[in-house]
Amino acid sequence: MREKLEYFVVKFLLWCANWMPKSWIYGTIKAIAVVLYYILPKRRRLVYSNLKNVFPQLSKNELDRFAKKVYDNLSQSVAEILLMFVNRFDMDKAIINLDESIEKISEISAQKRGVILFTAHFSNWELLAHFIAKHGLPFVVIGREGTNKIIDKNITIPFRNKYGNRAVYKNKAMIAMAKTLKNRETIGMLIDQKTGGTHSAKIEFFGQKASTTLSTAALKLKFDPLIIPTYVLREKKGRYRMYIDNPLEYTASEIDDEKEKMRAMTLRYNQALEHMILRAPEQWFWMHNRWKY
Repeated sequence: MREKLEYFVVKFLLWCANWMPKSWIYGTIKAIAVVLYYILPKRRRLVYSNLKNVFPQLSKNELDRFAKKVYDNLSQSVAEILLMFVNRFDMDKAIINLDESIEKISEISAQKRGVILFTAHFSNWELLAHFIAKHGLPFVVIGREGTNKIIDKNITIPFRNKYGNRAVYKNKAMIAMAKTLKNRETIGMLIDQKTGGTHSAKIEFFGQKASTTLSTAALKLKFDPLIIPTYVLREKKGRYRMYIDNPLEYTASEIDDEKEKMRAMTLRYNQALEHMILRAPEQWFWMHNRWKY
């Protein structure tokens, strides 16, 4: 019953996004974010704790202002994703450096080599995935299975598969990723959240150990794909600059032990994420328990 209710709530929001003025959509989602900020103190405290650990110099008032910016930025991304669902968000118009971004995507595609595009839950990551696929580089998207299977099947997966992307759940990821790279195709990975199991390790992230997947490093060692940090950064409402950074070719050749080699490589990937996030820290998803307190 709960799954169906949540499904109809999402369908109602999408129906609203079809006809409401865009300013109303931004305003409504922002109002919801403000309410959630105050009525979910546990989540708010987690945001404070994450921010304080990374920016210990912040005062309580500064933390409060910072946290509110985090909620505000997330509300903008959610509003834009709703508009993307109903085809009311012009992705090309949203990207400030459009020609440069399309050229870089074409260069990557022309290399006919396996590629791992990695990013974080930063800014509007769904815009990033859709834009790249639309302009000639569709990829396998690795993600968690949603807690609501009705929403996942009928809304989330069809949305993510738009423009030729293919969503794959994490429990089936390794086989799908290996096949994709063997075929010299592209994978998209969000590697900024905590992970467990034998194929992960505690790797430093913003000065503290965080459980991190070693899959990216393992795939690099086995298939030698291009490893490219990629993200969009919001410069103002509805307007973004896309960053497609230089490939990370480091394979820790100075280390013999394979597990230590992958740890050293993964540290480099975490450092690339830090660089990304520090460009606009209020645009990262600080609500996640990254360091698992």
